[in-house]
Amino acid sequence: MARKISTDDGRSALSAVAAAVEASVPPARTDNATAVRYLLQLLAEKAPGNSVEVRVPPFGAVQVVEGPRHTRGTPPNVVETDAATWIALATGKEQWTDAAAAGRIVASGTRADISDLLPLRP
Repeated sequence: MARKISTDDGRSALSAVAAAVEASVPPARTDNATAVRYLLQLLAEKAPGNSVEVRVPPFGAVQVVEGPRHTRGTPPNVVETDAATWIALATGKEQWTDAAAAGRIVASGTRADISDLLPLRP
């Protein structure tokens, strides 16, 4: 991630996304992007490392969790989900097992289950 998102900016974006969801309207793209990136940033701070890549296209991706470093091609441990699911997982509004059972998480590799790292505390 290029620049660190401040706590105030991150929380403001999360509030805006939550308000939009509550009103049953799509969140503004900038709010969605900032909220996703902020939560990815918190995950990277909580579990630094390079053994699992967490992707939330098109907004961001981070490598987390200590272990073997991966530098080329597709990493062996990947988690991918959409923005709404990532925000729900990271804020505790949805459980990993429920999202995985519904097919909203694609997780591959022996280290890809990051459910023990969620929710984050934004």
